[in-house]
Amino acid sequence: MTRQTSRALLLYATSACVMLVYLTLAYVESADAAQHGQSVARAPTLPTIGYSYANAALPQHFFTDTIRSRNQDSVISKDNTPANNPVTDAGAALGRVLFYDTALSSTGTVSCASCHVQANSFADPNQFSIGVAGTTRRNSPGLANARFNDNGRFFLDERAASLEDQVLMPFLDQVEMGLTIEQLNQLVATQPYYAELFTAAFGDDVVTSERISLALAQFVRSMVSANSKYDQGRVQVANANQNFPNFTAQENLGKRLFFNPGNRGPIACAACHSTEAFVSEAPRQRGPSNTANIGLDTASTTDLGLAEVTGNQNHAGRFRVASLRNVAVTAPYFHDGRFATLDDVLNQYNGGIQDHPNLANVLSDNGRPDQYNFSNAEKAAIVAFLNTLTDSTFLSDARFSDPFTATGTEPAPVSTIPEQPVAIQPANPPRDERGNGNGNGGNGGGGRGDRDGRGNGGRGNR
Repeated sequence: MTRQTSRALLLYATSACVMLVYLTLAYVESADAAQHGQSVARAPTLPTIGYSYANAALPQHFFTDTIRSRNQDSVISKDNTPANNPVTDAGAALGRVLFYDTALSSTGTVSCASCHVQANSFADPNQFSIGVAGTTRRNSPGLANARFNDNGRFFLDERAASLEDQVLMPFLDQVEMGLTIEQLNQLVATQPYYAELFTAAFGDDVVTSERISLALAQFVRSMVSANSKYDQGRVQVANANQNFPNFTAQENLGKRLFFNPGNRGPIACAACHSTEAFVSEAPRQRGPSNTANIGLDTASTTDLGLAEVTGNQNHAGRFRVASLRNVAVTAPYFHDGRFATLDDVLNQYNGGIQDHPNLANVLSDNGRPDQYNFSNAEKAAIVAFLNTLTDSTFLSDARFSDPFTATGTEPAPVSTIPEQPVAIQPANPPRDERGNGNGNGGNGGGGRGDRDGRGNGGRGNR
């Protein structure tokens, strides 16, 4: 080997070592930043002209009640938007960035959207959600039409009194996102892209947990799903009980059975999945709660549901009734994600209701479970009807997409209603706790899981 060749090999080896050291340091720096919740080369891409979130456009059938079924009312009558936090374009735009920002967790790897996926109607396709310190013990439900949750309480055990209360809790849950309020405020304040967003939403760039709560709640309430095959057929008829001209015979049969099962079951599905938003209504159990025990088990042992909040053992096994909007894409089903398909769910009601001591009265006959008796063809028809509740425009609407993965100028959102819209929501910005004419306080949360969220030591519940 010549001296020149040796020198060349030495230079090559030295260069390779320097590059290896550089890459190692870069990796360590990136990992350290992620460990401390710092954004690594991430910044949101927002539209040049902001998206419209305020003055939500709703189809006319959201304003009327024409379903001849028990426990019904109009969708709009269930609007839980508080007077001090109407949806605004700037507030929801800020909420969108907060919702998708993985920097706002103790490891820099988890966001609200980690467990609420747009393609799944903001549910989690996994049985349990993965947080910064393990998995949650409950399945993460979808967020579509959360604005129309009847009593405004959130989580499967309804421990959050409002959406503003709910959206902060996952940040503070040590399984889910692993922060304190102080750490959350600091992390938001140190991201360079938030100053302009807070100023647009609240008049200045001061970061508070109350403002984070308000903005996240606005974003979630803006997630209105109203352009499914059901909605497109509904605008062509006078009331929901008529056959829809765009439905197949099977889908119309399923709709009919859903609203009125006749002698095939103890109560209509629509009695609990009520209004034309198909969101929960009080399911005929004592108290103001929208939870129910539907006989999934003979006893409640590891997860007591509402009883964990109230301390009342008569509430054991009661969980919030889920929305059926986009239900075909929100599997797995029920609080623990035990069922993988809608067929499994129908079979549960069609012979699998268990004799739990707290079983809802409407599912009980003289103290024994009252099963549905749909035929296989009728079960298939109900599943076909449930599939008509899928709103594909909502599942891909750019307004609700991840701003951190966008490139260049974002596309305009597609229309999400099947007819001439009706504007119903005021566009005035909320007032904050300091009286400056912008934003107001609250304690929200946008996370995932069962969401126990008790202080800073939660169990990742939901």
